[in-house]
Order: sequence, then C-alpha cells, then structure tokens
Amino acid sequence: MTDTADGVGPHQDPGAAAGAAGRGIRVLVADDHTVMRAGVVALLAPEPGVEIVGEAANGAEAVAAVRALAPDVALLDLRMPVMDGVSATERIVASGASTRVLILTTYDTDAEIERAVEAGAVGYLLKDTSREQLVAAIASAARGETVLAPKVAERLVARMRRPAPVALTGRELEVLTAVADGLSNAEIGRRLVIGEATVKTHLLRVFAKLDVSDRTHAVVVALDRGLLVRPDARGGPTAH
Repeated sequence: MTDTADGVGPHQDPGAAAGAAGRGIRVLVADDHTVMRAGVVALLAPEPGVEIVGEAANGAEAVAAVRALAPDVALLDLRMPVMDGVSATERIVASGASTRVLILTTYDTDAEIERAVEAGAVGYLLKDTSREQLVAAIASAARGETVLAPKVAERLVARMRRPAPVALTGRELEVLTAVADGLSNAEIGRRLVIGEATVKTHLLRVFAKLDVSDRTHAVVVALDRGLLVRPDARGGPTAH
C-alpha cells in the first residue's frame, strides 16, 4: 500500500457516506497475512471518517464477523485459508447483510476479477492502492457504488473489446491447417480426400468467420487467436 494519490476517482469525504448519524464508516479487514492486515489497519486508522471495527484471518472468520459486527464495508483478500474471499463474499451477500464487500488483493487476472464481481463484490482494488484511493473507495462502496482499480478497469475494457470467439468446424480447421502448411487447394483436396471445389467452399466459410479476404490473412488471424498451432510447433512443414 502506498501513501500517494493516483487513480480511483476524486477523493471523497468518507464521513459523508456514513449516514446522518455522522459516525465513521465501519470497516472490517480480512487478510490471512498478519503483516498485510496490520498495514491496512494502520493505513486507515488515522482517517476520521473510517472506523476499524474488526479483523479476520480467513473467509470464515470474515463471514462470522460480518454477522456479529455488521460493518458498512468488508475489505476482503481473495486468497485466504478455510474459506477464500470469493466464497466469503457469496456468503455475506446471500445472508442479506447490508455490508458491502470490497476486494483488496494482489491478483488482477480476468478470472479472479470475474469471480469476485459475480459473487457480489461492489469493488475490486489492488494492494498498491494509495491511502487516498482506498479511503475514497471505501466511501463509494459504503454507498453501494462500483469501485475498480484503474488496472482492473483497463483489463475489463480490453476484454470487452476483444473479438467474439470464433468456432471453426473440424474440417475447416483441417483445411486451414493445410493452408498453413503451404498446400494449394488441389494438394489440400488430395490430403483430405475431398474435391477442390469443396476445399474452396470451406475456405470461403473460414474467410467469412474470420472476417478476412485471403488465405494468408486467414492463417495469420487464426494463429493470433489460438485457433491453429504453428507448423514448426507441431513438427509439420513450414508454411511458405
């Protein structure tokens, strides 16, 4: 955790999100690493709008603490023993508790992010988040707003912009593999024991699916998307 501002939206007064009673936002911190957990607590302790009401060393303890303490926000690590952060999030959300779950972790893979969001977490932050960012995120989470670390938001946007998965039939893959091996349509027909006209039909379908207009581009796109294995990697002849 760093102590400089840089990223997750403008700094907001966490006290404003605590309700009309004017109390600080009640926060539970769950992390199986004692030093890391203590660091988060020490980082937040000086903030007048935040009140640390409890700590947990694993997901099961976090679920029990939420039930007993009813914090406004639970800061959960993903990788914890007994019960991980995703399972704990699911339990907390399913319980009907008003506690908002904010993931605070070092893991930023697509799979981890998706699992946490699907479980019901309102936010996903990385442990290099600054104090100002963390406090602002806690305030937003307490209001039920979605909070994402910049790196996480970038990954999600990039994933949304990826081309939709393309499914080629087994025969289309055989034809395209032969193209990658440098064979002509006639040679492909002989290899696969099909007519040259049939080879052309399969290629036209491949072109349409990959949104390309020629054989070379079809192979390049298929390799880039992992639909084909490079000839040198499978021990076959090199395309020319």
